[in-house]
Amino acid sequence: MATPLSLATLTDLPDGVRVPSYARGDLSPGIVHIGLGNFHRAHQAWYLHRLMDAGKAHDWAIIGAGVRPGDAAARDKMLAQDCLTTLIELDPAGKSAEVTGSMIGFIPVEENNAALIEAMTAPAIRIVSLTVTEGGYYQAGDGSFDADHADMVHDAAHPDAPRSAFGAMVAALRARRDAGHGPFTCQSCDNLQGNGDILRQTVAGLARLSDPDLAAWIDGNCTFPNAMVDCIVPATGPSELTLARSFGVADAVPVTHENFRQWVIEDRFCAGRPPWEDLGVTITDDVHVFEAMKLRCLNAGHQIIANSGELLGVETIAGCMSHPLVHGLFRKVALQEIVPHVAAVPGMTPEAYVDLIDQRFANPEIRDTVRRVAFDGSSRHTGFLLPVVRDALKAGTPVSGLALVEALWARMCEGTREDGSAIAPNDPMWDDLQAAAKSAKNRPAAWLEQRRIYGDLAVQATFADAFSNWLSLIWQDGTEAALQAYLD
Repeated sequence: MATPLSLATLTDLPDGVRVPSYARGDLSPGIVHIGLGNFHRAHQAWYLHRLMDAGKAHDWAIIGAGVRPGDAAARDKMLAQDCLTTLIELDPAGKSAEVTGSMIGFIPVEENNAALIEAMTAPAIRIVSLTVTEGGYYQAGDGSFDADHADMVHDAAHPDAPRSAFGAMVAALRARRDAGHGPFTCQSCDNLQGNGDILRQTVAGLARLSDPDLAAWIDGNCTFPNAMVDCIVPATGPSELTLARSFGVADAVPVTHENFRQWVIEDRFCAGRPPWEDLGVTITDDVHVFEAMKLRCLNAGHQIIANSGELLGVETIAGCMSHPLVHGLFRKVALQEIVPHVAAVPGMTPEAYVDLIDQRFANPEIRDTVRRVAFDGSSRHTGFLLPVVRDALKAGTPVSGLALVEALWARMCEGTREDGSAIAPNDPMWDDLQAAAKSAKNRPAAWLEQRRIYGDLAVQATFADAFSNWLSLIWQDGTEAALQAYLD
């Protein structure tokens, strides 16, 4: 029988489940985190939990928050178990379970975000952090702040009743400035190169639309540290719920994760921070070299294999790595076309990092679905793969494999697999992508003419010609034939 998870039942859990050594009464809030998904709970919240277990950072507990209507259901589940989370590490050598308790509350989810604004205004809150996905920062196609987005237009016109997380942050910072409470650090934990700089662009850009003086105050007082985060964390479904119960824990929202974590952060925190370095977090002035390696090898690597896997009906990332053609595509593109544009970091060469990723992706215990990894390709290809294409074109290095990867994405967005089964919509821009993909079946250039994704790449003949040739081959002879032709 599994024990329902709560503070009252921690002592009833089986001996093999690690539980917090600290009491909830030992903790006080210091962080509001917006976007309480699996990744945050397996990564940032875990680091803080382990610090608390060591008797540190007890005044840095997390209060969770969400701004989407669906976040209310997650809030109900978390509050029902006192905001505790069961983390299950999926190591090929053996699984283990741990209950974390660094989160102590969850703010009500409201359309006008009044409760969130009030919580962030409290002087005890010194960091507001976010995991809102790569595409959630209101960037235009050229990477600039998208002031014309409907959400930003609304928040600029209704600064006291914003609908976005960033509008709520601006409102809270205004209230703090006016009350003399001082600023908080704005910390992005999403997979974006220069994520702190992008967060500054969004927050200050939105403030500037309604209150230029406040925008200047934010720019001059708040800090926005860049950071690189890494841990493979699958989505939770029925099998994960069952796995938690096998450890004797009835958790409504357990999280599984691999046996690897990395966090690299700039030390720019205007109101203090927990001593994360005591848990192995890298504090550095040069985050960009770390994040470039990770985004270009791991995140781009995910996109290299996910679209071909979807087309071939392979369900998981580990399954893709066991498919010789998909695995071969990953190795060849990563080593021959991406690594030349990645610098080494202390203790790790790009080639060794590709080998490490190969092992991590192949972990059979991690049931990370191709569908999850392929989601929001319009943001992920733009952020992870296309910058490498542009660097390669400037340097005159090969782009054939990268063009093939884009052709596979175009083929996937047509909406059917090789066996004729339907691919469900899997991108916020799905309707536009599918229309372009259908046009590209007979005229491949139609795909690259999506300027908000590809910019001027449609007129870069080296890339555009390779893309057209690959997409035509995929439609004529199939995905496996195209992969084999590339590997040959």
